[in-house]
Amino acid sequence: MKTHAAANGTSEAAKRRLLSIRGEPLFFANWERALFIHYEADPHHLQQCVPYALDLYDGRAFVSVVAFRMRRMRPRFGGRIAEGLFQPVTDSRFLNVRTYVRYGSELGIYFMSEWLSNRLSVLLGPWSFGLPYRSGHLDYKHEHEINRLGGAVAAREGKLSYRASWAENKFDISERDSLTEFLLERYTAFTQQRWRKRFFRIWHEPWRQVSLDIDVTASDLIRSTGAWWKAASCVGGNYSPGVSVWMGWPHRIEI
Repeated sequence: MKTHAAANGTSEAAKRRLLSIRGEPLFFANWERALFIHYEADPHHLQQCVPYALDLYDGRAFVSVVAFRMRRMRPRFGGRIAEGLFQPVTDSRFLNVRTYVRYGSELGIYFMSEWLSNRLSVLLGPWSFGLPYRSGHLDYKHEHEINRLGGAVAAREGKLSYRASWAENKFDISERDSLTEFLLERYTAFTQQRWRKRFFRIWHEPWRQVSLDIDVTASDLIRSTGAWWKAASCVGGNYSPGVSVWMGWPHRIEI
C-alpha cells in the first residue's frame, strides 16, 4: 500500500524550519512544468566535485538535472508595486544541475551549475545567493496535456537535448522512504562562491509527479560540470506540473 505521510511530513517540517527565522520568507514564486533527469554517480568521483558532504541513498550518490520555468517571482512585502519592480527578473527558464548533500544535521542540495534564459538574473544570482548562474538558450516543450515532453539547452559550455515519455499520466506525491522522495523533496540549498559558503531555505507543497522514461540525445553540457560524469548513468526521471514556492533569505555559513 502506498503511503505519502513522509512527503507531507517533510514538507511541513521544512515550513516550520523556514518560518523559525524572523523575516522569512523573502520571495514567492511559481516553479512550473518541472522535468527531472536523474543520474547515479560514483560517490568518490562526485565528492571531489562538491564542497559539502554527500547525502547518499543506500550508499548511492545522485545528480539531478532539473528543467523548469520560474514565473511571478516577487517579494513577500510590497504588493503589486514591488511585484512590478521585479518584472525584469520575474520570468525565466532554468536548468539546474544539483547533487544531494548534508551540512550538520540538515539535508539539502548543492547547485553544481545553473543556466538561465534571463540575463539580468544571471548577473544578480551569484552576488545575492552565491548561485552558479550562466546564460543559455533554453527551449522547453513541457506540454503534458498533449503528451509531449522535450527540451534543448545551448550554452557556451555545450548542449543538452532530451525527450521523455510516461506510462501513466497520473500525478501523485512520493512514497515514503522511496528514491523519488529522496530526490525530489529537498528544502535547503547550499552554495559556495569562492571561499564564501551560504544556504537558503524554501518551502512548497510536496511535488505531485509522475515517473518518466528519459532519452538524452545530447549531453555535453552536463559533462562540462565535472569528472563525476565519467562513471555516471541515467536512471530515469520525473515530471511535475509545478509548485508555488516560498524562498528564504541567503544565510552565511561560518566556517
